[in-house]
Amino acid sequence: MASQIRIELSTTHSDLQDGLQARIHDPLWMLARQWQFGEFKGEDAGSTASAQIMADTTLLTRYRPGAPSGTQPARPYAAPVLPLETVVEGESVVAEGTPNWRRSVEMGQHLLRLLHTSGAGQLRSVLLSSRYLLAQPSAEDHRRLDSESLQFLQVVGGRALDGVRLRTRLAELHSRNALGEFFQEPPFNQITGNDQQKVIQAITAWLTWCDTFFHHTAAPASWIPERMEYEFAVSGKTAEGEAVLAAPEYFEGTLDWFSFVVRPGQTLGASEARAPLSRTFLPAPVTFRGMPSSRFWEFEDGAVNLAQIDAAPHDLARLLLVKFALEYSNDWFAVPIELPVGSLCQIQALVVTNTFGERILIPHTTQVDGSSSPWQMFMLAQDSQRLFFLPPVLGPSLHSAPCEEVLFLRDEMANVAWGVERIVESAAGRPLDRYEAYQEAQQKKEQEGAAPAAGGTDGETLTYRLGTTVPEYWIPLLPVQDGASIRLKRGVIPEIEAGEVGRLLEPLGRILEPGRELLLQDEEVPREGVRVTRAYQYARWIDGSTYLWIGRRKQPGRGEGSSGLRFDAAQSPNSSTGS
Repeated sequence: MASQIRIELSTTHSDLQDGLQARIHDPLWMLARQWQFGEFKGEDAGSTASAQIMADTTLLTRYRPGAPSGTQPARPYAAPVLPLETVVEGESVVAEGTPNWRRSVEMGQHLLRLLHTSGAGQLRSVLLSSRYLLAQPSAEDHRRLDSESLQFLQVVGGRALDGVRLRTRLAELHSRNALGEFFQEPPFNQITGNDQQKVIQAITAWLTWCDTFFHHTAAPASWIPERMEYEFAVSGKTAEGEAVLAAPEYFEGTLDWFSFVVRPGQTLGASEARAPLSRTFLPAPVTFRGMPSSRFWEFEDGAVNLAQIDAAPHDLARLLLVKFALEYSNDWFAVPIELPVGSLCQIQALVVTNTFGERILIPHTTQVDGSSSPWQMFMLAQDSQRLFFLPPVLGPSLHSAPCEEVLFLRDEMANVAWGVERIVESAAGRPLDRYEAYQEAQQKKEQEGAAPAAGGTDGETLTYRLGTTVPEYWIPLLPVQDGASIRLKRGVIPEIEAGEVGRLLEPLGRILEPGRELLLQDEEVPREGVRVTRAYQYARWIDGSTYLWIGRRKQPGRGEGSSGLRFDAAQSPNSSTGS
């Protein structure tokens, strides 16, 4: 039987200096210790001395919004110049036909500031006497608007420029290079001579500011309303042909390499943007917190205690983690490579030189283990070119409170799904709580002597109703047959005033796609529901430039809900009709 030899230090001397110095008096003792630890077996051979990498890099040059089967054309894209999130998510800040008076006032005020900067501040009164002023609230505004928007319009109406309307007119003239026509309209025909050049200078700077302050497009072309998520594709031309990378389900607000899959056989018409890369490095050992120290008498990091990891015999993941950290962590090296943002990198060769001068070619994992290699880190799905993708995406960004929020939920009692507009952007450009606005409108009707939406007669007589009503911010999603699948079609509810059927109540926000047909996929509204929001975002790019845009997010909901909708009901006049 082989015996185990164990050598321990033992001293009765009160002075610990000799022990702390770890003096070695017998070289044979050190050789014996090396033999016991197996250092004479030569398993590790030579240590890594240098490494050389040869690669081929390709920049992304094309971008296509929407689904692969869609009609959206691909367009040029400069990856290092523009972050991908702003291109994908950016949408118009002011919707056509929807007022945003706060934005109008801010734009108008900035034009007046630019006039003062260009030396034409005395023309402020001319602009403020034109037809491009915000109108005073009308009787219809008093009836329909929420109190905050109405108060805002009462303050700025007749006093502030309508920047949105003025920009629409000036942008049309500027596109035709016909700003001179602007000075033919009264009262702008009073501006003559050198003052016209000053005003044109201020208008040109103002139009540039309007177009660049927010990053937006006419419509969120990448947004798929039926799925409530973004979908797009980018491509670059590598040595083996064009590589198309698609992001089929992007809704969480954070893009990274794992958001993309390779689409073999597709093309977006990418142009040539390749560059060879060759670098020689000194490999650095991989380090992490809690890693065992390799030096004698070196204090280890006490913030991570691997011995305290509680792992059962069948908990293989934790056991492998501990085994790697304690036994193999010092066998890994890092070779840093600087790549351009938005590039596809294909490693051609990795050559390692050890301390004996031997040059070793390191093969790719798929060449060693085959296509089913267990090491899949940073590998794209369906990628046969073994590409490393450094996406042109943003880091941390600032998010505002939602300017719009819609809760999609199932109502099993009514056997229908709903899109509940909890928050929308008001006419004053502020988040509007639709529940509070609805209660405010109901109180206003009662104060004016109108019957509440529930209807009914005086006394205790019950009223038969074919169907009860729900609050106007509950938008029905009705199941319809679409081929072999079921879709949820957005419906409308008529307004009931004094027992009479009025106008159809369309959604006030943009998520529910007012003005066009919306057919949601049935599986997109599960039992736990879905919460979709729109919010302003602000971020800084690698060159220091800043971007401000509006993006959408999809998150899990809060479960099922009840609208209170009932059919064939007998109600008393004071009964509630919805929730």
